[in-house]
Amino acid sequence: MDKPGILLVDDDKDLVEMLEEYLTNEGYAVSTAHDGAVGAAEALRSNPALVVMDVMMPKLGGIDALKIIRASSRVPIIMLTAKGDDLDRILGLELGADDYVPKPCTPRELAARIRAILRRSAPLSDTMPEVLQVGDLSLWPQQRRAELAGVGLELTSTEFSLLELLVRNAGRPVSKDELSEHALGRSLARFDRSIDVHMSSIRKKIGTLADGRSRIQTVIRIGYQYLRE
Repeated sequence: MDKPGILLVDDDKDLVEMLEEYLTNEGYAVSTAHDGAVGAAEALRSNPALVVMDVMMPKLGGIDALKIIRASSRVPIIMLTAKGDDLDRILGLELGADDYVPKPCTPRELAARIRAILRRSAPLSDTMPEVLQVGDLSLWPQQRRAELAGVGLELTSTEFSLLELLVRNAGRPVSKDELSEHALGRSLARFDRSIDVHMSSIRKKIGTLADGRSRIQTVIRIGYQYLRE
């Protein structure tokens, strides 16, 4: 079986070397880049299983590199952000990052995040693919594919996982912590707005019901609920 390819993009060469060694020992095929421009080009050229990218880099920062990648690829992306820099985290998630890890981080923590996202984003072969449907929204979990009124939706891996869980539980609230565990493989920390930002993006992509109501309703102090029409 081919090893999953991980692209590390960070100008801190010592950190990249340490992470590369650890992830290689974990069974990944690791490639590296040290600025955003090269990293974005490599991500689109080599089509890795996942990209880990720092926000602050020379020539082209991680946010701009993320925009370039997302213009034509849905490869899962984890952003490395400065500890406490909520603005960069929120902006990265809004632009399509799947998750973030605050720096400094341990190789073990990053590897756990990578495993969680890859486990949830990998398509499964199935001769009888399951179809989830609520109204005009259809999801094929095995293929990681979604359509709205017959038109394909461009969802990131994390967005698909979140929407899948909501649709499976259509008509009842799903807690933010359950959503985070399912889509990100981690409990949601206090003041972590990751799920809220992802939900905002999903809402924009799936629009509203015919009567103008949001398909995804916020349930105060609990989480979110996908409406049955």
